[in-house]
Amino acid sequence: MAKDEKKFDETILQVKQQIDMLLGDNSVPRNVKSALDEAKKALEGKEAYAVKASQATYKIDEVSNDINLPPYARTVIWNLLSLLESIKE
Repeated sequence: MAKDEKKFDETILQVKQQIDMLLGDNSVPRNVKSALDEAKKALEGKEAYAVKASQATYKIDEVSNDINLPPYARTVIWNLLSLLESIKE
């Protein structure tokens, strides 16, 4: 089990780094940044990995089809969703 936990921690770290990159990008709309910030906070919680991943997925999925989202940011968001799916046990 510890091996899975280490893998999940690494995946969560990777997701949070990509979220930080998008949060620092001026071309990403405020509503998307707000959802990404909420997703990042969910990942920092004390819940089980699957719960944290589900909460973050829900927040990010809400804005994944935002019309004002730059194409590269949409690609990053889809990648985030894919990474979060890998955490769900």
